Amino acid sequence: MSTENQAKSGIRAWFSSGMPWIWLTAGTVSFSLIMVFGLLALITLRGMGHFWPQDVARLQLTSTETGASYALGEFVDQETVTAARVRALGIEVPEGQDFVDRFLLKIGNRDVVGFDFKWFNEAEFSAVDYPDNVFVAEREEWGNFYGFARGITESGQTLVLDESELAAEIDRRLARKHELKARIEAIQNNAMGAVNHELERLRLRTRGLELEAAAADDPRYGKIADARAGLDQRYEVLSAELGELYEAIERDTLIAETIEGRQVEIGFHALLRHFMPNRMGLTEKFAHYLSKIVEFVVDDPREANTEGGIFPAIFGTVMMVMLMSVFVTPFGVMAAIYLREYAHQGTLTRIIRIAVNNLAGVPSVVYGVFGLGFFVYYLGGSLDRLFFPEALPAPTFGTPGMLWSSLTLALLTVPVVIVATEEGLSRIPRAIREGSLALGATKAETLWRTVLPMATPAMMTGLILAVARAAGEVAPLMMVGVVKLAPALPLDGNFPFLHLDRKFMHLGFHIYDVGFQSPNVEAARPLVYATSLLLVIIIVTLNLAAITIRNRLREKYNATET
Repeated sequence: MSTENQAKSGIRAWFSSGMPWIWLTAGTVSFSLIMVFGLLALITLRGMGHFWPQDVARLQLTSTETGASYALGEFVDQETVTAARVRALGIEVPEGQDFVDRFLLKIGNRDVVGFDFKWFNEAEFSAVDYPDNVFVAEREEWGNFYGFARGITESGQTLVLDESELAAEIDRRLARKHELKARIEAIQNNAMGAVNHELERLRLRTRGLELEAAAADDPRYGKIADARAGLDQRYEVLSAELGELYEAIERDTLIAETIEGRQVEIGFHALLRHFMPNRMGLTEKFAHYLSKIVEFVVDDPREANTEGGIFPAIFGTVMMVMLMSVFVTPFGVMAAIYLREYAHQGTLTRIIRIAVNNLAGVPSVVYGVFGLGFFVYYLGGSLDRLFFPEALPAPTFGTPGMLWSSLTLALLTVPVVIVATEEGLSRIPRAIREGSLALGATKAETLWRTVLPMATPAMMTGLILAVARAAGEVAPLMMVGVVKLAPALPLDGNFPFLHLDRKFMHLGFHIYDVGFQSPNVEAARPLVYATSLLLVIIIVTLNLAAITIRNRLREKYNATET
């Protein structure tokens, strides 16, 4: 046999063995894993790198008319553009140079210059240095300030401080501000919030008596009036205390200077933190980095969601998923039990299974429209008329909220739970059922004590798939409860503590809002990556918790994997 024929025979034998398809499958899986981990690495670097304190650069600008001037800020991005594009802006570029590098600088000071990001072409500056005394202030409004700290005023009087004392004095007064701010928030959110909640309940009780056509001398009116008088007195005391705290927190002002020499007054009440990044060592930068990550996780958003934290979105996402799991699991399991254990396996049952499978492919926005029409307007409106007539025309449950969002996503994911549970039930050997019945157990006892425990891993598999899909859904939630900024969390210290009628924030919608609706695109972009990473972490955490429970159940009942 010739060498060519031997080669052809070897290739045919190799294909016949199936090895090419094994290698093709392995290569496809490897490529998919590389893409997944590459995406995770990208959003991790882009998102988490945003919190690292960058050194602040000073650019010496070139200008034939005004001479040298300076710009101050952090290097954020770099790109290469054509020289013709730069010349069109009136900037001189050396002849023979076809491309020019340009740099995006975060210059801050939006209250001074009107924007906080600016592009600089390499032809616009002649030198770059990093002064040690550059001062960065993070503010609750107007973003960061970049410049130099010059002094402090207290009640309008300028304090005499040298440069070595200034930073320590800023720290002391900033700590005082944080203490006062915590007391203000405690009064506003807790004490005054509780008073307002009780006043609203009294108003609704009064309205209820009016709907009952109660007599004007009804003693219940007197009790309500006495309670309202006590609450009004308490509210006045809290308001006076709050006014004193606001006056105290607005006492101090920081005097700062921009790179252009313009003085700016920054009230300590609007100051979050300050630092000098060009003087910070690695340990100090790492401590600052950790504090920024903690702030991102536990604080509320500010500046149109482009600054601050995302705790309300985290809380809303986790609570919504947990409520959805409570709703979807019983209904999905009961439907699967009926279809597998009780329903006659005929044409109607097959049609029902086909319908269930088709429901899993319905676009999620359709579920949102259904939830808005049925749950919110019909069911919620009916509940308001029956149980909350005193609150009308203001809706209680007849408006989008946490309850309707959870039910809508439960409806969206119930086909997954049904299919997974039914598959698990079908894998349990028939001999186990027959053995239980032969020992005298009823069908219900066999199902409850033998079959269902062995099918719990399959139920958990369905729940895992449901959580994975529901946690990332956005389109239906936009119609049935999610908002850009929720005024209060669905869980608080006021009865009934869990307020399912309230709107809430969600990480998926937060990503959409920050990424596509933000007025400050450059500032919002890193937060899109960071929020996406956090959403992935939450979904993985929820899934790992469910997988751990499933594995323990599988070991306990020796059930086959679904």
